[in-house]
Amino acid sequence: MSYRTADRLRTVTLDDVRGAHKMLSGVARTTALEGSRHLSSQVGAPVLLKCENLQRTGSFKLRGAYVRIAGLLPEERAAGVVAASAGNHAQGVALASSLLGVRSTVFMPKGAPLPKISATREYGAEVRLHGQVVDEALAAAQEYAHETGAVFIHPFDHPDVIAGQGTVGLEILEQCPEVRTIVVGVGGGGLAAGIAVAVKSLRPDVRIVGVQAEGAAAYPPSLAAGRPLSLSHPATMADGIKVGRPGDVPFALVGELVDEVCTVTEDELSAALLLCLERAKLVVEPAGASPVAALLSRPEAFEGPVVAVLSGGNVDPVLMERVLRHGMAAQGRYLAVRLRLTDRPGALASLLGALSVVDANVLDVSHVRTDPRLGLTEAEVELHLETKGPAHCAEVQQALRDAGYTVMG
Repeated sequence: MSYRTADRLRTVTLDDVRGAHKMLSGVARTTALEGSRHLSSQVGAPVLLKCENLQRTGSFKLRGAYVRIAGLLPEERAAGVVAASAGNHAQGVALASSLLGVRSTVFMPKGAPLPKISATREYGAEVRLHGQVVDEALAAAQEYAHETGAVFIHPFDHPDVIAGQGTVGLEILEQCPEVRTIVVGVGGGGLAAGIAVAVKSLRPDVRIVGVQAEGAAAYPPSLAAGRPLSLSHPATMADGIKVGRPGDVPFALVGELVDEVCTVTEDELSAALLLCLERAKLVVEPAGASPVAALLSRPEAFEGPVVAVLSGGNVDPVLMERVLRHGMAAQGRYLAVRLRLTDRPGALASLLGALSVVDANVLDVSHVRTDPRLGLTEAEVELHLETKGPAHCAEVQQALRDAGYTVMG
């Protein structure tokens, strides 16, 4: 029996998670469990946020990576480890390897955000940029493992990794013994599977809900079919849960122990990230905000107390800016309009004056005079405005029409 086959046949038990918990003492932080007054009012029951975005390396991934690498045989450690990732797993493997004195190589796609590449190097890994997407980096990492004998560290499809992630569940039970529902983002399934093993073994009455991005939801059809199925083109801004196929080991555990896997839209993810930043004062990446998105989209569906696992906070600043604007638009707090006006001195000032009367905050102005679609005396203006909600958006548009402008969208 090959090593990989043996791994696939292993399951994960409460004793495995407890062993991982002892192993991680002094390595992984016991992250805070913070109450959210705003979400509690939405759900009608206490909602608490498990802040794995404040974990070392910025996500829960350190837990599983450390347990997996710590469990290697001496000769395996000597050969080094290799991984592929665009961010969180890369940093977890890099730090875990450094703490254990193991050489690590991490393949990352060429388009990975520079802050994540720099952080992975700073944690001690040799970073090799390969391909444009994670799948290409993954193939290169597996080829490197075959050629060099380095041990490939899978981000979710290994019992040791799942046991490490399951320590989040033990902490939740210690911090909130009265918990009734745990909501957690799902990509390959390692975190959800680990939490489910820990929690269901001790508190089978606790409901566990997994959350996937609508455009990368491999679990619902896979669970319906009774086997892991692959998505051809998963698409979501939440790269932390953008996984095309469930892992074999976590799939069996999720199918047995997780009560429900639901999906959220990109608009809901954006709104959730914005809420975490504005109301909880927490920087959370889109994947980490997916449980909050689920609570916002179906507040009546969750019995409290509810714990939402914020799985990570490693978000590229450029993406953060785009997502925040998207979130504001989804909440009716961001309005983009185009209109035409007579191209004469003071025309733009008059337009901005009309907006000031209705208290719209102008973020960007694009003023076009030279376009074949425009008449000789016309100019087109595109405005990006910050508003106070859907009712205010309608008020702003009506004010522009009342002032004689034709609003084109």
